[in-house]
Amino acid sequence: MKKVIKIFGLSLIAILFIGTLVFLYKKSQKKPDQFEIKSASVNSIIKKTVATGTVQPRKEIEIKPQVSGIIEKVYLEAGQMVHKEDVMAQINIIPDMVTLNNAESRLKRAQLNFEDAKIDFDRQTTLFEKKVISKEDYQKANLSYNSSREEVESAENNLELIRKGVTKSSAKTTNTLIRSTIDGMVLDVPVKEGFSVIQANNFNAGTTIATVADMNDMIFLGKVDETEVGKIKEGMNIELTIGAIDNEKFNAVLKYIAPKGKIENGAIQFEIKADVLLKKDQFIRSGYSANANIVLDRRDSVLTIPEGLLKFAHDTAYVEIEKSKDAYEKKFVKTGLSDGINIEIVSGITKEDKIKGNLIDPKKKLEEKK
Repeated sequence: MKKVIKIFGLSLIAILFIGTLVFLYKKSQKKPDQFEIKSASVNSIIKKTVATGTVQPRKEIEIKPQVSGIIEKVYLEAGQMVHKEDVMAQINIIPDMVTLNNAESRLKRAQLNFEDAKIDFDRQTTLFEKKVISKEDYQKANLSYNSSREEVESAENNLELIRKGVTKSSAKTTNTLIRSTIDGMVLDVPVKEGFSVIQANNFNAGTTIATVADMNDMIFLGKVDETEVGKIKEGMNIELTIGAIDNEKFNAVLKYIAPKGKIENGAIQFEIKADVLLKKDQFIRSGYSANANIVLDRRDSVLTIPEGLLKFAHDTAYVEIEKSKDAYEKKFVKTGLSDGINIEIVSGITKEDKIKGNLIDPKKKLEEKK
């Protein structure tokens, strides 16, 4: 009995030993790599370039005063609509003392000359009526009288213009009232009541009273890299994406490409302009940043695969097709247009072919199962 137990025990140990060796052998064997299997599909390939820029009004006008002074009243605020000739602000003129003194002195001299000419004219009139002097002398006295009277009126108007910005003879016309020069929306009013302003002249651009723009006529201003500018042309359709407006796209038409580029951050950039085609009730604020998607080329309903599936041998593209489990065969393909993610397959494979993809990570696969 003891002998049987001893043989059984030795047999059990041998079996366990052999089983352990088999287990360790199988565990040490490398499992074959597993790859993702992909198939070609019918899609549209769109090759496009992206230009960054802003949306701005085509007409944006800065309203400047024609006289210097202090803002007495501001009638409008940013965001309001105005029409041409609408009054936007009123200026209280603060005259220059030297100019004012000269104007007052001119008026006094004109009045003295007028008084003297009037006395002489009255005397000449009396003599002419008595036929003591000729008609020619009388006409000269009359001309001198009228000229001196006109000079008085001119001096008075000049003084009123310096003091108030308006003359007595044209009380409705004044340059102290700042008016809009176009129809549009007030974008900005950088001045307030009490601000000092300077008139526009040859040496100074003048103080901006307000900025007015036509918000129904918008353009996209952007820049394109030199590597892409040769692929675009005027008349191309553009799709605008504005960061501040979600889930809405705007159509535009490319109208201008700068003939000369500028260096920015070490790269040559060319300015472009496009007309934004606004639909009814669509509103875009001035200065919104936008991305313009310019379609360079497209292929509709073509056979495509992810570009990462392609491999190359001597500048020839090919893919690996599954023939059996863990067995693959090279197939050379002719490619077409690419959008950077997917690429068009002109010939070489069909939709039914199973294409070898990326290597499956065993750890990642295990995590997915969990």
